[in-house]
Amino acid sequence: MVLSEIKTKLENLPTKPGVYLMKDRSGRIIYVGKAKSLRNRVRAYFQDAPSYHPKISALISKISDFDVLATDSEMEALILESNLVKEYKPRYNVNLKDDKRYPYLKVTFEAFPRVLVVRRVKKDKAKYFGPYTNVKAMRQTLRILRRIFPLRSCNVALPSQKKIKLCLDFYIKRCLGPCEGKIGEKEYREIIDNVCLFLSGRNEALLSHLKERMEHYAKTENFEMAAQIRDQIKALDSVMEKQKVADLEKVDKDIIAFARDKKDVCVVALQIREGVLIGRQNFHLTAFKESEDKEILSTFVRQYYMHSVVIPPEIIIPIKIDYQEMIQDWLSSKREGKVRFLIPQRGEKVKLLEMATYNAQLSLDELLLQKSEAKRKIPQVIKSLERDLYLSVPPRKIAAFDISNLGPSDAVGSLVFFEDGHPKKSQYRRFKIKTVQGQDDFAMMGEVVKRYFTRLTEEKKEFPDLVLVDGGKGQLSATVQTLNTLSIKNQNVIALAKRLDEVFLPGKSHSLMIPKGSASLKLLQRIRNEAHRFAIDYHRKLRKKRTIKSELDRISGVGPTRRKILLKQFGSVKRIKGASLEELLQTEGINKRVAENIYKYFHP
Repeated sequence: MVLSEIKTKLENLPTKPGVYLMKDRSGRIIYVGKAKSLRNRVRAYFQDAPSYHPKISALISKISDFDVLATDSEMEALILESNLVKEYKPRYNVNLKDDKRYPYLKVTFEAFPRVLVVRRVKKDKAKYFGPYTNVKAMRQTLRILRRIFPLRSCNVALPSQKKIKLCLDFYIKRCLGPCEGKIGEKEYREIIDNVCLFLSGRNEALLSHLKERMEHYAKTENFEMAAQIRDQIKALDSVMEKQKVADLEKVDKDIIAFARDKKDVCVVALQIREGVLIGRQNFHLTAFKESEDKEILSTFVRQYYMHSVVIPPEIIIPIKIDYQEMIQDWLSSKREGKVRFLIPQRGEKVKLLEMATYNAQLSLDELLLQKSEAKRKIPQVIKSLERDLYLSVPPRKIAAFDISNLGPSDAVGSLVFFEDGHPKKSQYRRFKIKTVQGQDDFAMMGEVVKRYFTRLTEEKKEFPDLVLVDGGKGQLSATVQTLNTLSIKNQNVIALAKRLDEVFLPGKSHSLMIPKGSASLKLLQRIRNEAHRFAIDYHRKLRKKRTIKSELDRISGVGPTRRKILLKQFGSVKRIKGASLEELLQTEGINKRVAENIYKYFHP
């Protein structure tokens, strides 16, 4: 976005609370933040400051545009920020790492509700329990639930005017037959209320309620229903026997702890209901190395409780978090009862927190081990390439060179770097051809290869496992000759020609034809095409810069400094050409005489 347009947006910012979305040059959202005053907060990003946090400095350098969403209160802004972070996963926010959505158990909102496994939470008046990070444990919970409570599992819309045949579930006593009117809405709703108590971990309250109902049915001589509830009580007792007593206070609470290693963060949430540990959930987050612990934990807490039906009155955390009081008020309003954060210093709560922290560290250690093993593992496509090119080592690191030479000037070279079949853009390099006159692709290739390997030698860095040059025998010979002059003897080098995608090897008179559909050739083509794209882009950039320079340099009074000011203000020569005299006069550093010269040049 042009600087003048950003200034206009900054001048019109509201003073209300809200959320701001920072965007990069491509329009992608890279950061979502909340503000008590949008005007003050957003303007701070565009003002000169003596020093910024490294993370903020990196963010500011990428901002090209922004949007704002005003809210009625700061709490609304806090909730909206969490929703937007979850939706867009901006690069500079703390994010849950897993791309998949964790499953929930959904109790539907209908006359005869069902319990379903879903991965998306909707605003449909249904109750959602979760998320469950351990899918196996969630399925086990569902099996126990269906064994204890006779719930319908069909997709039939009830009540229905049509005659519906009873299914097998009715005959094996897994369903009470609401489709045939064997049970009324009121009685079925009572079962659903018990299901919600079970999923909330309120087992003792559920047990007490079931015993009352059993006695009631026995007194009214409804022995069939009394026997059914008796079986539910037995099943529930067997489940409760296996649960571990963790807290004698019998106050519902969640314990949240974390462990981190640079960008990787593992969070563990323990759920204690009626003094019993009923569940443990593990989450993997990514954060910038510079992100503070209190920011990471605050972001997690907001995302974790965003769609949670069950919010305990106590949440034990290891440190004070950002916006703690505001989050506490928000959770209290969701729960319709007081919620407080506790940071224990001694006693049983400290032991529970230590247990959660220990589990978080175990989860982090496992994650780091998996990452380490993944790095050591050689991808199958790399093994195939090693076989097809008759190499002695797997080409995990591949450097590819290309030359872009479309005229008498601005000849350039490019280097792209792939590791394990993936581009590693931090290792990309661009070269202006300095020593070659005219159009000599072979000599240009030799220059670029020489400069790259000379730099690696001086900096004592590792050589790539394979060098790929875009071209045929001529480019290959120039590369090998250059490496020989540098006394580099054992470097693997190949050339990939565009016409038939032939592969040329040093010392071989005939080309190597790799099967067209093979993964090896497809990888080489992708690397070659990326090197070509990178070279072309650089060539066009230099040519455009030269065109702009020559165009503005013809105007009297416009030198390098004023040229830079004009391009920063208007963005391009085309916009400068379309600017009015008044707009030119308003540009800082452009006086009346220069403004008139610019306007007359473009409007003779």
